[in-house]
Amino acid sequence: MKSFYITVTVIVGLSLLLPSTGSFASAHEKSRPVKKGILLVAFGTSVPEARKAYDNIERIVKAAFPDVSVRWAYTSSMIRSKLAKQGQPLDSMETALAKMMDEHFTHVAVQSLHMIAGWEFHELQRNAAAFGAMAGGFDRITVGGPLLASQEDFAKVTEALLRTIPPVRKPAEAVVFMGHGTSHPSNAGYPALMYYLQRKDPVVFMGTVEESPTIEEIKQMLTARKVKTVYLVPFMAVAGDHAANDLAGEDETSWKSMLSRAGIKCIPVLKGSAEFDDITAIWVDHLKAAVSRWEAKP
Repeated sequence: MKSFYITVTVIVGLSLLLPSTGSFASAHEKSRPVKKGILLVAFGTSVPEARKAYDNIERIVKAAFPDVSVRWAYTSSMIRSKLAKQGQPLDSMETALAKMMDEHFTHVAVQSLHMIAGWEFHELQRNAAAFGAMAGGFDRITVGGPLLASQEDFAKVTEALLRTIPPVRKPAEAVVFMGHGTSHPSNAGYPALMYYLQRKDPVVFMGTVEESPTIEEIKQMLTARKVKTVYLVPFMAVAGDHAANDLAGEDETSWKSMLSRAGIKCIPVLKGSAEFDDITAIWVDHLKAAVSRWEAKP
């Protein structure tokens, strides 16, 4: 008899850890008005001039979703801390979602403004899923992919990037885009994008700050082709610190300095990718897909 009670106790205890059938959630959904929101999640920037890229994204998103509240979050704690000291507080994604939950949002689309699906994007996905699992929280929370989320995106981004090249550039002059780079396997997206670009224009290159292709590798390719002039362009949502310092800075380790020492004339173009509507439209397409999943069955 004692073993019977122990067995029943264990079964009841385990049942409390199992998910419910969802009937309570369904009743909860019907008992409150629908309130929809969009959370745009970026790495962030503390450079005032770079903020116009995010302003452009917000403008296009609000035009596409005029009746939906739009919020912002930065994933970089360093940038959030710096902005807070300047009296410009920005929330992390988790804080922003907690506030939206407290404000009784029922449907939320979290849109990544990252370039590739690296560590930060996967963390974003996991934490958004955690909010979706909270009892009494959102009825539906979905996530929109980064800029390069599919093979189709590579073709779209290639065409969009080529349209951003200054029209005064001559055919023999090269273009070098600077991506951030990551230790995540998704870093393979950068050399893959260079492959797509060079199928259209053989003197357009894609390098990264932290991984491969490195600026040393790019320099070897440029000198092998006897390139004399190169346009330096950030492949980042905003033209922030990396663009101003690592790409076009006067320090001897900047890409501009390294290529100049190799006898290559450098022309920096300090505009973030999100300043161009064609590129921003790809993120917005991912957001539209995330919003459409609000109505899909769980």
